[in-house]
Amino acid sequence: MQAKKRYLTLLSAGTCLALLLYLGGVRLRAARHPPPGSRHGPRPGGAERPWPRFPDALRPFAPAERPGPEGGGRLSPRQRRDASAGLYRGRRCRMESCFDFAQCRKNGFKVYVYPQQKGEKIAESYQNVLAAIEGSRFYTSDPGQACLFVLSLDTLDRDQLSPQYVHNLRSKVQSLHLWNNGRNHLIFNLYSGTWPDYTEDVGFDIGQAMLAKASISTENFRPNFDVSIPLFSKDHPRTGGEKGFLRFNTIPPLRKYMLVFKGKRYLTGIGSDTRNALYHVHNGEDVVLLTTCKHGKDWQKHKDSRCDRDNAEYEK
Repeated sequence: MQAKKRYLTLLSAGTCLALLLYLGGVRLRAARHPPPGSRHGPRPGGAERPWPRFPDALRPFAPAERPGPEGGGRLSPRQRRDASAGLYRGRRCRMESCFDFAQCRKNGFKVYVYPQQKGEKIAESYQNVLAAIEGSRFYTSDPGQACLFVLSLDTLDRDQLSPQYVHNLRSKVQSLHLWNNGRNHLIFNLYSGTWPDYTEDVGFDIGQAMLAKASISTENFRPNFDVSIPLFSKDHPRTGGEKGFLRFNTIPPLRKYMLVFKGKRYLTGIGSDTRNALYHVHNGEDVVLLTTCKHGKDWQKHKDSRCDRDNAEYEK
């Protein structure tokens, strides 16, 4: 009797094992030879199909990204640093969106310069800029006739280490009753930030004002709105020559020098790659590019093999 039970138990176990092996073999053959049109068939060339990815499955649990100032996704460290100064707030400004043409159509192109405030220091370079505007045929002393407004506050040098740096400029600009968030205003700037980074933060919110700036980066330049100007020294003449000097377009020019530059080399930091490469263009004849390594208190720590020669030519 017990032998019969053992026989039935072994038979049942064997039957179950055989059934499992059969079903497993059927599924394996089905996977290796799918029917025509199946989505899970082998890829052309015999390559194995990669594991599927389900990015949407994790999306509800991912933290929402905060858009940038203009809805552009994540902010870079530099954007986060400069956003508080208003550098990016008017990034979308163009003439058609941030400039009022009504006064220009009514009175023509007239430029108003704010009267100089008592006790405010103005560098000679900015005095020349204002004097050039006031001496032009576009100048008007009546703000009601003006199409464009220029500050008398000196904005040329916004390097905090410079003796020409104007403090509390943000509050001074905001207190101007004609400021109107910078609309129809033009701001001049040559230097911004401090070595070695030289960020383009001018230290106050320019709002909807246009920016006439030297060394402005392509990422911050607003086409057909901002003006890229050269970096000129305080010794640069206010006028370009006698009347009629540009009457004839002489090609080639009659001047001795085609290109001239004189300035600091910047051995490290922003601008160093560009200025260190100037010696490739310098020929000492019609292209004269003079640079000095003497910049900053620790310039000798970064001194290279060309510094002595460059310093000597610069000091001639």
